[in-house]
Amino acid sequence: MIEIIAATGNVNKVKEFKEILGNDYDVKSLKDIGLKLDVVEDADTFYGNALIKAKAIAEATGKIALADDSGLVVDALGGAPGVYSARYSGEDGNDVLNRAKLLKEMAGVENRTARFHAAIVLYYPDGTIIHTEGDTEGTILYKEEGENGFGYDSLFYSTDLNQSFGVADSDAKNAVSHRGRALKALVEILNAKE
Repeated sequence: MIEIIAATGNVNKVKEFKEILGNDYDVKSLKDIGLKLDVVEDADTFYGNALIKAKAIAEATGKIALADDSGLVVDALGGAPGVYSARYSGEDGNDVLNRAKLLKEMAGVENRTARFHAAIVLYYPDGTIIHTEGDTEGTILYKEEGENGFGYDSLFYSTDLNQSFGVADSDAKNAVSHRGRALKALVEILNAKE
């Protein structure tokens, strides 16, 4: 079993990593290994932020690090919230305020097309990098639907599932999600290397 340190404190992301990567990988969170490391995510791309996090964790632990940076890209908002998705409301990680701001910004907007985008970086202690990306298409709802998931899930209507991510169970969401697609692409690369 290959040990991987997930460069996140988000328990929901760690759960998704474990579910999608499966039993061949022992995914541990920063909390699991007792590491507190503040990494400044100041890149202007999802890939750039994922790389910053993965490199920092690999260098701090000497182990393989997995990082993702993902977010919601709304066409009518010029791609916002984008790389600022987690702190869209100005308060990092406050999903309730972020969703409220998105609904306010989208008031009266007809074009509601959007996508979730994820960039995944697996960073080895020797500097080797594996990078994948994934998208899932949908639209922004006029009000929240469902209580499953996290972040903007209850406002995102998935065209793959014909329902909100907030209604979908984790298996259905993981099958079509941006992070799920990027992680599956990563697993394919890892399996091809064996």
